[in-house]
Amino acid sequence: MSGDVHIAELLARIKASSLWNSTAIIITYDENGGWWDHVPPPAGDRWSPGARIPEIVVSPYARRGSIDHTTYDTTSIAKFITRRFGLEPLPGVRPQMGDLTAAFDFAQ
Repeated sequence: MSGDVHIAELLARIKASSLWNSTAIIITYDENGGWWDHVPPPAGDRWSPGARIPEIVVSPYARRGSIDHTTYDTTSIAKFITRRFGLEPLPGVRPQMGDLTAAFDFAQ
């Protein structure tokens, strides 16, 4: 519970600041193997996706009221940043994974 309170306090401070209009916050955490989930995790091996990990996108540009069913992994965050800002892709990013673009509505 203390982690949830900490995140809520940080979000409130950022939303109240002048930074908010240009901010995207991606909250993700390890839920110990996805045992919390309502569906079975995708098949995986030692290095590929297996457990589902929750993620919350908080931003004035976040797509509201939607649930995205794109397959992501932890490298999807780096993939999103490099695509969004036209940077060279980083090694180790899995090409078959999504890049979080569907979580945003940049037309807002």
